[in-house]
Parts: sequence; C-alpha cells; structure tokens
Amino acid sequence: MVRSMTGYGRAQKILNGRDILVEIRSVNHRYYEYSSRIPRTYNYIDEKLKAMLKSGISRGKVEVNVTISNIEGRDTVVAINKGLAEEYLKVLKEFGCEINAKYSESGSGAYAEDDLTLSKLIKLPDIFTIQKAPDDEEQVWSDVSEVAGEALARFVEMRGVEGEKLRADVLDKAEGILGMVAKVEEQSPKTVENYRGRLYQKLSEILESKDIDQQRIITEAAIFAEKIAVDEETVRLRSHISQLREMLGSEEAIGRKLDFIVQEMNREVNTIGSKAQDLSITKIVVDMKAEIEKIREQIQNIE
Repeated sequence: MVRSMTGYGRAQKILNGRDILVEIRSVNHRYYEYSSRIPRTYNYIDEKLKAMLKSGISRGKVEVNVTISNIEGRDTVVAINKGLAEEYLKVLKEFGCEINAKYSESGSGAYAEDDLTLSKLIKLPDIFTIQKAPDDEEQVWSDVSEVAGEALARFVEMRGVEGEKLRADVLDKAEGILGMVAKVEEQSPKTVENYRGRLYQKLSEILESKDIDQQRIITEAAIFAEKIAVDEETVRLRSHISQLREMLGSEEAIGRKLDFIVQEMNREVNTIGSKAQDLSITKIVVDMKAEIEKIREQIQNIE
C-alpha cells in the first residue's frame, strides 16, 4: 500500500491511575526525523518511544506529544519528618519546664499547662511533606506503549488513505504520459518523410533541370532518421512507467525508488526533446515534462 508521509494519529486511555494521551503527526522529509514533547519526569520513555515509532514509520518528520496526568493521588506520598517532630516536642517540653519553674519560684501558683497534643503538633511547620511517589518505569512504559500503539495504528491508517489518493493521481498522470509517448511514436516517422520531401524539393531547386540522385536523397534521409530516432528513448520511457506502476502496487516504502524512476523518465523525455526536429513533437515534450514535474511533486510526499 502506498502511504503518504503526512499523517495524524491520536489515542487516550486511563491505565493504572494515569490519564495518558499520545498524539503523532508528521510531514514529508527525506529521512526519519523524530522529535517529542514528553513531561520531564517521564523522559526515560523517550528512546523507547522513538524506536517503537521507527518500526512503523520509515520516512517523515515525526512529532510526538505525550501527556501523562496522574489521578486519584496515586503519584503522591505523604511523608512525616520524624526528626523535626521530635525536636519540636523536645523544645516545647523544655520550654514548658522552664516556665513552670519560674512560676514556682515567684510563688504565684500559676503554671504553664502541658496541653501539647498530636493535633497541635502536626500543625507546626514542615512536619509533613508531600513527595512524588517513585515510578514503576516498566509499568509506565507498558501503559504508554499501549496507548502509543493505538495512536500509531490510526496514524498509519490515515497515511494509507492519503497515500491511495496520491497513488491514483500519479497513475492517472502516468497514463497521460503514455498517451503522449504514443503520439511521439506516431509523429516521428512522419518527420523523416517530411524531411525527405523538403530535401527533394531543395535539391530540385538547386539542380533545376538536372537529374536528381535518388540514392543521395535516400542516404541523406537515412542519416537524418538515425539522428532524430527516438525509438530507444520511448521504449525506455514505457519501461520506466511500467516500473512506476509496479512500485505503486508494492507494500514496501517506495518513495526513494519512485524518485529515481521519475529522474530517469525526465532524462528520456529531455533526450527526445533534444533530438526532435519537429514542432509538434517539441510541444508534446513540453507537456510530458510538465506532467513528470507534477508526479515529482506528488511522490515527494510518499513514504
């Protein structure tokens, strides 16, 4: 199947307390070029994701966006700073003892009530800290790869749909070129005949009443025919178009091969143009070159 290098795929799932979104988009590029936007804390999945996508994408500038949101508080751990709590408790008790000792010495009878409770202790600064729970990296990658796999499947599907449109358009233009090749093949012999007629007329005018050397005319016409013969070029051009059709039915990535074939098609048409000694053939060559250029533009977006 012909696949375009332009595509988009998206998938989203909630797995193991994580809301995971993966988006893949690409445009045409000569090679496989990967870039990503992944939350910093999950950078360890980047290389694995790059390799995974490369297994399904041979060419294109690929951009991947991964969003991971933890839900249900599974990504947090509440930690108690026991050392700080004990220090708070120690200092408060010492302070309470000092206050009570002063009250006793003054004889006022008043004292500091020891009303330190757990509920009051936990209100003191920095007793509790909220930390991110350590990731199970294997589980995270397993979940992300599952979502990325779905996004990749949709991405490849879209590339296939776009690729079929490109394939149909290229085949249509190739058929048009074949029609032009047939016109060149039809017109080329007529060009030799026309040349023979012009040569006979010219020699007649020069020699006037003298006898015309028919053998000379035949020889000159043969030399001219050899010079402008485009049979080999049209045969090769037909062969290139046949290969083009065959490639467009392949299941492999064919973009680079198509580029080579189109270069060869253009080479043959240029040679026909350089040999042509007929205005009608020259016009056909111009039209063929225009169609080949349109094909070249289309295959630039084929994987």
